[in-house]
Amino acid sequence: MSPEVFVDVLRDALFIVILLVSAMILPSLFVGLIVAVFQAATSINEQTLSFLPRLIVTLLALMFGGHWFVRVIMEYTHDLFLSIPNVVS
Repeated sequence: MSPEVFVDVLRDALFIVILLVSAMILPSLFVGLIVAVFQAATSINEQTLSFLPRLIVTLLALMFGGHWFVRVIMEYTHDLFLSIPNVVS
């Protein structure tokens, strides 16, 4: 396997990881920011108030985006298996 092929495979894998993780983390980040602004405005410093909404939003993102996550991973794996003859030769 040439170094260029290895770099291409690694680049594609890292792109997919970043894409899937950001699809789960960004909604939680926005909700956490909104809750933090609410806590700062009301001087409420309850830890569960910041944790629970982020947890719920992350779980909802997994529920609604789960099919897409699995499809992206399966397409990448399928393409990776199909590229084995090109990589070996």
